[in-house]
Amino acid sequence: SEQEAFEMLRALSGKTHCVTTALTLRSREKTVSRLSNAYVTFAELTDEEIHHYIERYSPLDKAGAYGIQEWIGLVAGTSIHGSFYTIMGLDTAALYSSLKEF
Repeated sequence: SEQEAFEMLRALSGKTHCVTTALTLRSREKTVSRLSNAYVTFAELTDEEIHHYIERYSPLDKAGAYGIQEWIGLVAGTSIHGSFYTIMGLDTAALYSSLKEF
């Protein structure tokens, strides 16, 4: 809900949080799984900024109620430690490495 999105973004505001993405490749003979972590730091967000994001973007279908590639990532994402693609939802470097191993 919009209220839950607001509460999530308020909780992330001014803090660093960990985003984890997992992938598994599987055949009858083999399984390869990977976890990728990235750490995102947000600047302090005002209630008005959070409401702006909720009203104009689509936070309700996203883990953490935000898309790093959207407005909120541009204005509040002050640092990222790890792969940007982990935050987007699929660490492509980990996928490539897993495919080579597979």
